[in-house]
Amino acid sequence: MPLNDDQNSDSDSSRLSESTASSSDSEYSRQSFNSDSSSKPSSPASASPPKTITFDELMAAARNLTDLTLAHEIAVNANFCIKDEDLPRNSLAGTVKQIVHKAFWDHLESELNEDPPEYEHAIKLFEEIKEILLSFLTPGANRIQNQICEVLDTDLIRQQAEHNAVDIHGLANYIINTMGKLCAPIRDNDIKQLKATDNIVELLRQIFRVLDLMKVDMANYTIQNLRPYLQRHLVDYERTKFQEILEETPSALDLTTEWIKESIEDELSSVSDESSSSPGADSSSKPIISPTLVLNNGYLKLLQWDYHKTIPETLITDEVRLQELREKLNQLKIIACVCLITNNTVGAAIIDVPDFADQLKRISVPLLEGMNKKTFDLKEALNAIGVQICSKVNRSLTERGLPTLNEEMQSNLMGQIAHIVEENNPVSSLIDKRIQFFMRSFLALPSFQKCMPTMPGGLSVIQTEMEFLGSQYASIVNFNKQVYGPFYANILRKLLFPEAPMGKAETETPTN
Repeated sequence: MPLNDDQNSDSDSSRLSESTASSSDSEYSRQSFNSDSSSKPSSPASASPPKTITFDELMAAARNLTDLTLAHEIAVNANFCIKDEDLPRNSLAGTVKQIVHKAFWDHLESELNEDPPEYEHAIKLFEEIKEILLSFLTPGANRIQNQICEVLDTDLIRQQAEHNAVDIHGLANYIINTMGKLCAPIRDNDIKQLKATDNIVELLRQIFRVLDLMKVDMANYTIQNLRPYLQRHLVDYERTKFQEILEETPSALDLTTEWIKESIEDELSSVSDESSSSPGADSSSKPIISPTLVLNNGYLKLLQWDYHKTIPETLITDEVRLQELREKLNQLKIIACVCLITNNTVGAAIIDVPDFADQLKRISVPLLEGMNKKTFDLKEALNAIGVQICSKVNRSLTERGLPTLNEEMQSNLMGQIAHIVEENNPVSSLIDKRIQFFMRSFLALPSFQKCMPTMPGGLSVIQTEMEFLGSQYASIVNFNKQVYGPFYANILRKLLFPEAPMGKAETETPTN
């Protein structure tokens, strides 16, 4: 259905407390994200003098940021896992690592080949292997724990070394058998290869390689078991962690406050324009602005955000997902523009061809791959799309015995497609408005409602992709509202109702 450009898609009916995700309260964490701001919990938007913090306070805040980001990523990203990635061999770091490791193992080999052998470095390796094996054990595995400590007793091995009685191959075989009991099935082939290795130095080197892989397996197993717990408790966990950040570092909500302030200014400008165009409107009355509408408008701006600048602090955990959404929407906008221009230019000659719009999409998608990279030439891609679409249209017309496009029509069609990239292009602006309207519609839906908003006219060719991205977007936004709603409420109260007394951030998310 055609979109009325004046149609109001405001979402006052959406609640600040909506959430489509559930979450977590765990202490497990490891990665980090950067934030250069925070604020006092009792007054997130306050303009009080900056507080001086110590290095220890800064590091404590960084650890909280680390915990917060990793927990969020584990809970919301089902594919998140730890990967074993070695340094590129041709890189400087990779070359240095290779040289250092070779020197170490060569030195070990020379020690073991002495007469009598020198075992001190080998004993240190056995001690390290023992600690790694013990780290794999679950609580209560007392029998195997005692066995490992008994067999790999470094004091005993040193005594044996003094009398040249160390059975180094026997110790290595015990280690391999124990690894076989503790490893995941995916490592069975690695264990077999260890058993087939005769050279003791190479064997020890490969044992450490497989142990490193087992560490990654154990970390991913922990993540897999932790994920359901995090998903159940993530809202409380993230809110608590962010509260700790606010208490430890100054101005942690500065960027968030500025983001909301800009949304308020945009809404005031919009209300002012509407009032000036409405006869009889009372220009002296103070406009009433919905806090939910302000917040939703802010979320919409993230779909066109310049991700070269810092995103609001409360959205850093979802920055990558939001940036990917923006990039995918940009690609879909181009595809919708191409299809709309082709339909308007060629008209009735192709309107009855089954799946012709999908054929145009299949032409466009490969040529727009990587369009968000700096090196991508969008103009060149649009020119290529225009040429291929003219060819496709002419082939379709010929197959049905219809006259092909003349040179003027082809030039017009390719020119319109090439001009999509220009600023204020009418087709691009129209499609962009309709995409924004559709994405805004998701913010007005209650979290329990599963039906999709009505698809605006001109977007049917990308309907499947738009519905998928819209659901992702709504999930991110609604979860963010549930976690950070109390902080947003304080900021909105400060900016919209400055005369009202400021209280401590509510523990429950406000609703509108």
